[in-house]
Amino acid sequence: MLSVRSLLSKQKKKIDSSNFLLMVTVGLFALMYIVGLIVFHEQGFGKTQTFLNMLIDNAGLLIVASGMTVVMITGGIDISVGSVVGLDCMILAFYMEKMGMPAGIAILIVLAFGVLFGAFQGWLISYMELQPFVITLAGLFFCRGLTAIISSQQIAITKSAFFLGLANKNINVGLAIPDKSGEDYLVLIGAYLNRRGKLMFPFVHPSVIIALITVVIIWWMLKYTRFGRNLFAIGGNEQSALLMGINVKKTKFMAYMLEGFLASLGGLVFCLNTTSGFVEQARGFEMEAISSAVIGGTMLTGGVGTVVGTFFGVLIKATIESLIRFQGTLSSWWARIVLSAILCFFIVLQSVFVIVKNRSRK
Repeated sequence: MLSVRSLLSKQKKKIDSSNFLLMVTVGLFALMYIVGLIVFHEQGFGKTQTFLNMLIDNAGLLIVASGMTVVMITGGIDISVGSVVGLDCMILAFYMEKMGMPAGIAILIVLAFGVLFGAFQGWLISYMELQPFVITLAGLFFCRGLTAIISSQQIAITKSAFFLGLANKNINVGLAIPDKSGEDYLVLIGAYLNRRGKLMFPFVHPSVIIALITVVIIWWMLKYTRFGRNLFAIGGNEQSALLMGINVKKTKFMAYMLEGFLASLGGLVFCLNTTSGFVEQARGFEMEAISSAVIGGTMLTGGVGTVVGTFFGVLIKATIESLIRFQGTLSSWWARIVLSAILCFFIVLQSVFVIVKNRSRK
């Protein structure tokens, strides 16, 4: 029979850097959400739809941040994703509204662009051995400039019924019933009666389903595939990964190509929420993706990270915004101030953890 000391020793071994940072992130989200439930209970913070709205508003960010997690695990960075999202929205709006292109073809063009753009940046970073920050900074300027060249004016998407249907229909996982016309279907979850006895339907958009499926796929890839294990090995120690026989250049190339695809997929989902394209769209989105990954426990130095933590990092950002919105008198800029403070806390926490870990090895 195991002693208490041996059980504690086993448990400590299980709590590695990734698990520890993940627990802190989940704990912080739970604390913030409970505060919201207590303080803004009468305003309806505890309603199911309030939580679902957080997912709807941040579905695009969740996808982009998942791709950022993959790249950061290798020890890299990609600061071009915000401009890629903005360019994707402009391409979709321009081709569908100005050129009359079918939505399906425009979506394929956007996703193909993401793959090619990510592959080009990945080739420069992995095979040409150029600095990720410099290359993706150039990518940031390129995409933002190209967005302005396509159109300096805002373009609203109003003609594509298929695209607007994806953006506006209420779809969820649960019970499906036809509406009055018998054509559209509302898929309900957590239905409840309001004070007037009217049946209310919490809902999410298709963008949330896409985002959640993406998170599950990336989680599975990182945990159960050789490619995922190679990413962690490269981020932990690139020289050791080479000695293990890992093709470092190819793996990093594929990581950036995947990030490019997810950036464009996130851009598509982002556009489903905004249904428009303009030059300033998604400005600073890359910083939100990086901060979500870091708050979720992904180390800036690489080798440690989990997309589950990134998911909670996005939820923390969404919860801060919701708390400020429910408070009503504070400027929306306070959300970024609070998020930056939390980001600094997690960066310091990561540094302390690394120092303690290094000392324990000596």
